[in-house]
Amino acid sequence: MKKFAVLVFILLAGLGISCSHANKASKETRVLIKTDFGNITVKLYDETPEHKKNFLKLAEEGYYNGLLFHRVMQNFMIQGGDPDSKNAAPGARLGAGNPGYTIPAEFVPRYFHKKGALAAARTGGPSNPEKRSSGSQFYIVQGEVFTPGKLDTMEMMMNSRAKNQFFQDQFKASSEQLDQFRKNNDQAGFNVCVAEIRAKADSLWVTHDKQAFTPEQREAYTTIGGYPSLDGEYTVFGEVVDGLDVLDKIAAVETDPNNRPKSDIKMEVEVVK
Repeated sequence: MKKFAVLVFILLAGLGISCSHANKASKETRVLIKTDFGNITVKLYDETPEHKKNFLKLAEEGYYNGLLFHRVMQNFMIQGGDPDSKNAAPGARLGAGNPGYTIPAEFVPRYFHKKGALAAARTGGPSNPEKRSSGSQFYIVQGEVFTPGKLDTMEMMMNSRAKNQFFQDQFKASSEQLDQFRKNNDQAGFNVCVAEIRAKADSLWVTHDKQAFTPEQREAYTTIGGYPSLDGEYTVFGEVVDGLDVLDKIAAVETDPNNRPKSDIKMEVEVVK
């Protein structure tokens, strides 16, 4: 009798664990993107709450319905969400539309630009130093598969750029001192100052954290692929869980010089309940 009771307890405990996992999985927020090429299902990350909340709000309002994937680049990504793309004239250049607001960047290091990553588009350049995201435009990464050697080269380039920026920052911090030497026409003093700044920057750079791809990034980029140069530049707030084949089909369509598909690709977006 005791053995039977123990067996029942173990079975119930196992059932409880299974139900717990099922409930956890069921809490995933998923959104369905319907197109004439098929459907793409994406899950949204809880760790990017502002992007998740905004995307769900727009989807529930029907904001995306009838909009186009207006920018498509094979081996890179497909982009949509421009409100101006709804009923846009054939050949019209798109990509500048927005709902009138932006969203603060939400960079989470473990979410990166692997194939199928859902990310927010944004305005680039010095006009957007905080890298705030567009209020509605998003893209899904297709990318390409990288060799380990190519990733090594990219790491070297990233660290080279980071080092240049680091040195520029060191010189900016001493700009007033350097300007004073210029005003006094003291070339010798200027040269000594520059040498001292450079020597200090060299010593500081040795202990500076270097950029490197994580094992997870390397695994993804060398197997399914992606677009690593976008990491840390654009907020990744979800990923495709079904429909990567649809992504590939859309990415392969013929486009005009502005990367707009020659035949419109409309979307319908709905939250999966």
